[in-house]
Amino acid sequence: MSSGVGVNHDCLAKFQELKLGKKTKYIIFNLNDDNTEIVVEKTSTSTDYDEFLADLPEADCRWAVYDFEYEKEDAGKRNKICFIAWSPDDAKIKKKMVFASSKDALRRSLVGVATDIQGTDMSEVSYESVLAKASKSA
Repeated sequence: MSSGVGVNHDCLAKFQELKLGKKTKYIIFNLNDDNTEIVVEKTSTSTDYDEFLADLPEADCRWAVYDFEYEKEDAGKRNKICFIAWSPDDAKIKKKMVFASSKDALRRSLVGVATDIQGTDMSEVSYESVLAKASKSA
């Protein structure tokens, strides 16, 4: 199901910067005020995963792309671009529905994402949880 929401060109430009430039560590996406377009809410160069988690609102939905770096015993450092659909249990039902139906428009436009993560509480997007998913899909 699609909500008819468009993806702002800036979303794709910032994603290309993250993917190719390796300067941006994560991008947080949101809907604009009238729920017609997906826009970039924030980009960051911080490598602190806890800072990223702090940028996810406690009771509101967001999408994020995170350039997740981890060590693999036999292969050294690895990077996986993770797409995170953040829809906390405390978010309003209508907002969750709009975000769920708009996710595919954004997700399909982000070519190069390795891992998809659905988060409804912090445990599902914790470093350990994302590490488990990212390293499993290696």
